[in-house]
Amino acid sequence: MSDATSAAPLAEPRIEERPARHVSGGLALLGGLAGLAAGVGLILAGAAVASEHKGAGSTALIVSGIAVALTALITMCGLNTIAPGEARVVQLFGRYRGTIRTDGLRWVNPLTSREKISTRVRNHETAVLKVNDAYGNPIELAAVVVWKVEDTAQALFAVDDFLEFVATQTEAAVRHIAIEYPYDAHEEDGLSLRGNAEEITEKLAAELHARVEAAGVRIVESRFTHLAYAPEIASAMLQRQQAGAVVAARRHIVDGAVGMVEAALARITEEQIVELDEERKAAMVSNLMVVLCGDRSPQPVLNTGTLYQ
Repeated sequence: MSDATSAAPLAEPRIEERPARHVSGGLALLGGLAGLAAGVGLILAGAAVASEHKGAGSTALIVSGIAVALTALITMCGLNTIAPGEARVVQLFGRYRGTIRTDGLRWVNPLTSREKISTRVRNHETAVLKVNDAYGNPIELAAVVVWKVEDTAQALFAVDDFLEFVATQTEAAVRHIAIEYPYDAHEEDGLSLRGNAEEITEKLAAELHARVEAAGVRIVESRFTHLAYAPEIASAMLQRQQAGAVVAARRHIVDGAVGMVEAALARITEEQIVELDEERKAAMVSNLMVVLCGDRSPQPVLNTGTLYQ
């Protein structure tokens, strides 16, 4: 088999934005008005000649006036008023001829079609989506995406409807991020939706950029606006979070208490306040740990005898 038949077909070249040919609309407007006035003047002159002297000269004046007026009107059809934050995509008989981004009054070929497209920054907020996170827990989340049209040609010709395209791809990206990461990570170094909001939003922005790049859209910013467990498991997950907080607090208290007991025993031994055998040390450690780790105020007990009686 030859290389020509075995090679994969080449992809069609992607349409990219380029500037359209245009000039200032002020001169075109003045020229059009002057031509319209000249055409009307010729028509009136022809009518005056026809009323006084009937002949071919009056007909020629009238026909010339009509032609000049129609030419001026057609020329003025090429005028476009472009506001800041807008652009005009110019097409001539179905072919893309460029984009006008210069604001003000501009003039282009009157035979072309011009479609207005906004280049302002826009917001899109998704509805509250219910999905399962990486651990299979049902969660609810929503996001807001700030975006703008970067390439008007791709936005208009690469996709069917770039507004709907951005909305659909945003929802798909939010769902994909939600199933990739857990709401709360069980491992200390694991990423989670709640604990690593900055890192997750950066990943969301990167995925959104990859998804909407074909439509000529640039993602300015993306943020989660709603993140919570689904109502059916919210109470159970709240209890688990409370239990985890209690365990963490107790662990911190125990670590501190052990350090305090070690310091107390070391100081007693260093300053030779009292000689403690292993059994007395065990009793002292037990009492100190109860006092330091207990959640209630300790009740002193007076020992009228000795430790061994």
